[in-house]
Amino acid sequence: MSKELDLKHYLSLIRKRIWIVIAVIILGTTASGVISYMLLKPVYQANTKLIVNSANDKPGMLQLDLNAINTNISLINTYKEIIRTPAIMDMVVKKHPEYNVTTDELMRNIRFSSVNGTQVVTLSYPHTNYKEAARIVNAISEEFQNQIPKIMKVDNVYLLHMANENKLPAPIKPNPKLNIAICFVISLLLGVGLVLMLDYFDDTVKTEADVERYLGLPTLVLVPSIRESDLRGKQKRRIIPTKAGGTSHASN
Repeated sequence: MSKELDLKHYLSLIRKRIWIVIAVIILGTTASGVISYMLLKPVYQANTKLIVNSANDKPGMLQLDLNAINTNISLINTYKEIIRTPAIMDMVVKKHPEYNVTTDELMRNIRFSSVNGTQVVTLSYPHTNYKEAARIVNAISEEFQNQIPKIMKVDNVYLLHMANENKLPAPIKPNPKLNIAICFVISLLLGVGLVLMLDYFDDTVKTEADVERYLGLPTLVLVPSIRESDLRGKQKRRIIPTKAGGTSHASN
C-alpha cells in the first residue's frame, strides 16, 4: 500500500512540474538536432574485400581441402594484427604522401573484419571525404597484399574487390534521427530526475497531504491563504458624493 502511495506521490509531483520535463526535452532534442544536422560533418566508409587462400591456389579459386581452409581461417586473426602495424602503414604513407595521413591515423582508423567460417575479409576506412576514404583503403589493401609474402613467406592474400571512388554512399554517421531519439530518452530521464531532485531538497509543507505524509497526523485546522491585496481592499474606504456637495464614507 505504501509503495502505491509513493508512486502516486511521484506521479503527482511530475504532473505539477511537467513543464520542467517538457522544457528539458525540447532543449535536449533541439540541441541534438542542430548539432547532428548542422555542426557534425558526415563520415563515409569505403570497403575492400580480400580472400585468404592457400599458397598453391590461384586467385579466384577455392581449395576444397578442409584442413587447408581451416588453416587459412586461423591466419585471418594473425593478418588482422599485422595490418595494424607500421610494417604495412609506413609503406602506405611513404608511397602516397598526397593523402596527407600519418601511420598512427591509418592504424587507428582501419577496420579489419571477417565473417566467421569464411576466408573473405573486409577492410574499411572512414573519412569525411568518400573519395579519400576509397583511395586510402585501396592503397592499404594493395600494400597489404604485397607485403604479406615478405612477412609470412607465403603468398595467399588476393584482392577481390576494390572501393569505387566515384560511388557516393550514404554516410555511416551521424545518424540524426537516432541521435534525436536517444537524446529524447535521456532528456526525459533528466527532466524527471530534476523534478524529483527539486522535491527532495524542498522541505516546506504546502498542503494537508504533506502534513499527513510527513507527520502521520490528521489536519485539524486549516488557515486559508490571504493575499495582501485582499487586506488592503478591505481597509480602503470608498468616498461617495452627496447632493449638498459633501461627502460620505462607506466601507467596502
